[in-house]
Amino acid sequence: MAAVALNGLKMAATSQAYLESTPVNDTRKLLSDLCRHFYGLGWVSGTGGSITIKVHDESIPKPQQLIVMSPSGVQKERMVPEDMYVLSPSGCFLSSPSPKPYPNKPPKCSDCAPLFLKAYLMRNAGAVIHSHGMESCIVTMIDPLSKEFRITHMEMIKGIQGHGYYDELVVPIIENTAYERELTDALAEAIEAYPKTTAVLVRNHGIYIWGDSWIHAKTQAECYHYLFDAAIKLYQLGLDWSTPDHGPIKKYGGKTNMSVKAGTVNSNHETEPSRRCIVLDIEGTTTPISFVTDVLFPFARNNVSRHLAATYETDETQDDIKLLRTQVQNDLEQGIVGAVPIPPDDAGKEEVIAALVANVEAMIKADRKITALKQLQGHIWRTGFQNNELEGVVFEDVPEALQKWHASGIKVTLASYVSFYSFIFLTDVLLTFYVVLNF
Repeated sequence: MAAVALNGLKMAATSQAYLESTPVNDTRKLLSDLCRHFYGLGWVSGTGGSITIKVHDESIPKPQQLIVMSPSGVQKERMVPEDMYVLSPSGCFLSSPSPKPYPNKPPKCSDCAPLFLKAYLMRNAGAVIHSHGMESCIVTMIDPLSKEFRITHMEMIKGIQGHGYYDELVVPIIENTAYERELTDALAEAIEAYPKTTAVLVRNHGIYIWGDSWIHAKTQAECYHYLFDAAIKLYQLGLDWSTPDHGPIKKYGGKTNMSVKAGTVNSNHETEPSRRCIVLDIEGTTTPISFVTDVLFPFARNNVSRHLAATYETDETQDDIKLLRTQVQNDLEQGIVGAVPIPPDDAGKEEVIAALVANVEAMIKADRKITALKQLQGHIWRTGFQNNELEGVVFEDVPEALQKWHASGIKVTLASYVSFYSFIFLTDVLLTFYVVLNF
């Protein structure tokens, strides 16, 4: 019966009567109004940019709601409701505008359509805005090697879903292509790699922003453009928008330039290493910060019990438990909140693991930077990579930089013990390098 009802719902939602219904017509009018408004903001000038909104109908689940989309190559400030396309949830055309006389071009749906559909499919969005606002272009040009835009401690960050004033907002940057549709795969990869993001920047091009509804998407778009403009102005003042105090920008922007040459050229035109060792961090240097915070940390937290139970008898895990016992004993003596006694080994494996998990969860919740916790997390991540439960992400210029440094005799050092497990399993390319650990 459910399948029959569902099919009936789909047929009703795509009927000619429904295409001419109030919900669809209201969405068409709303879209044309927004196009004129965004034109005034400079987001969709020169016929560029685009908007799409799902037809809100409480009787139809969001994934099955129809899609209204602006046309391509049309002056956005002159568009009317009849200029809009209506698509099925899968992207099939259900209604197209009639041609207009010269000098108007023949109607054509937005070139952004495949990208819009990805946002609808992967994020269950209710609306998507593609802006060509100047701010969204310039922030991708400040550092042409950066794969992310980051900003923190700005009030308007609160307008972005899942973020507060003290949070760091991270927006992925993908490279532009000659044709809009060729960005589809890169956009999908960015959406998957950054599960918290509600936008993707396209270098030298613009930005895609989505929200649960058109109001949510519009509000976030306004906040993103404000933050981009703020970053540009801070940059012009020589101030760093990505740090809490917004102090002076450091000589190298406060981060490692992965494309820096690995040496200097001598009088014989031979490259000589200018460094003997390069110290790398993981977060934000080789790997997006969001991969660590949104993937690695939750994986470790959710797999403590399983990992301890599966490896309990190994020397490695026994060493982890020994470190944890020592740390917990110190915590109990100091009255640290969340610390609970760990029973002796003869109390039974299950009871020991239960106490360990309780302590580890308290340590993670308090975001403690202690060896006992980090060592265990590293072993859990290693197992996750070995079992293909985790798949690493690195910036595309990392392997090339490592190859150059390795060829020049420069050793690569990681900043911490826990980084080793993240780094060594992130990509098979890294396994070919000699990694020195400094503790």
